Amino acid sequence: MSRPVLIVNARLLDPATGLDRRGGVLVVGGRIAEIGPQVTVALAPPGTEVVDARGLCLAPGLVDLRAGFGEPGAEHKERFESGCLAAVAGGVTSLALLPDTVPPIDDPAMVEFVARRARQVKLAKVYPQAAVTRGLEGRELAELGLLKAAGAVAFTDGFKAVADARVMRRALAYASMFDGLLVQHPEEPRLAEGGVMNEGAVASRLGLSGIPSAAEVIMIERDLRLLELAGGRLHFAHVSTAAAVAVIRAAKARGLPVTCDTTPHHLLLTEAEVEGYRTFAKVSPPLRTEADRQAVIEGLVDGTIDAIASDHYPQDQDSKRLPFGQAAFGVIGLQTLLAASLALVHEGRIGLLDLLRRLTVAPASILGIEAGRLAKGAPADLVLFDPDAQWTVTEKSLYSLEKSLYSLAKNTPFEGRIFRGKVVRTLVDGRTVFEAEG
Repeated sequence: MSRPVLIVNARLLDPATGLDRRGGVLVVGGRIAEIGPQVTVALAPPGTEVVDARGLCLAPGLVDLRAGFGEPGAEHKERFESGCLAAVAGGVTSLALLPDTVPPIDDPAMVEFVARRARQVKLAKVYPQAAVTRGLEGRELAELGLLKAAGAVAFTDGFKAVADARVMRRALAYASMFDGLLVQHPEEPRLAEGGVMNEGAVASRLGLSGIPSAAEVIMIERDLRLLELAGGRLHFAHVSTAAAVAVIRAAKARGLPVTCDTTPHHLLLTEAEVEGYRTFAKVSPPLRTEADRQAVIEGLVDGTIDAIASDHYPQDQDSKRLPFGQAAFGVIGLQTLLAASLALVHEGRIGLLDLLRRLTVAPASILGIEAGRLAKGAPADLVLFDPDAQWTVTEKSLYSLEKSLYSLAKNTPFEGRIFRGKVVRTLVDGRTVFEAEG
């Protein structure tokens, strides 16, 4: 167990309670022992590590609903070591891992593999999501009950929608027996088949096959009907269109147990990023129109969208340095999750505590994990950050001089963008697992 840690002179931010005041935090035995303005150096037990926050923001470590690694099967794209380094460098202390590895996480042995590798790496806490269907093939249900018992926090087929309505209905009904969470990639596959970017004028001008926005809302409307029919809990990943936001808002108003998230790139970027055939802007679902982007921001602000997820999906250079139609989908996002999201705060679109709620306690509650709170007795998973520090996203800025590249991948859609907001220190169970250089 790590030695006691005392952080003083911090701006304490706890989205779960609305706490926003100056004070300190004492960590003993990996948990928060004391918190508040009364926490000073005088409270430090012998041998305590004292950290002067110098007025910077101290918040719960970020909880990422959706990240993918390459291990096992594609370790050249991302290993646990590199992925978890990228996570803690971005202030992410807990993440839910996608199951689309080789082999996929569709049996208890693979769930246990993820837990074992996370324990070996000892950086971010990694929670496995298991496959809904065997082999992610969309036909036969995986053993959801056994996977849940082994430690799976949710069930998803990753970037593949569960397209068969009967299979989805059975999955919802089965998972409802043990309060399991189903996470759907909302895209009707036949409508999206062959598409590589958002359908519209930009795609036509570039001569690229489009994915209509209707593909997203059609799948969402179908699954909401199945949710009413079968029961259970349903979460839609990376919502990207105005129509989808409107439908989910109406479903919540009817009391349906549905949640959803979006991503920083869908909040900040549009299909215009594809101009010049920039493959680093090729994502699934695709970047949409400015009207869609504004609707997604509005959905985040009014609570229709519950959380922001990194959608970290690393690709090697050989997978991206191809003609746009042949390049792989996916961007990295762990290291830029906080900074990119803070852009909405600096633009005056959302308050700091409200934004942090969608990055901490809200995703933790969706996953049902103990995380995302800055409170006495809570795990000491913390992020200390400077909300105003400026930096430019470049390959060099995502690189550690003392270590290797945090993520093995470089496929960020924010290359060259100036952000305000930088992680200074990240702690997991009271251990400092990242400290900014300089």
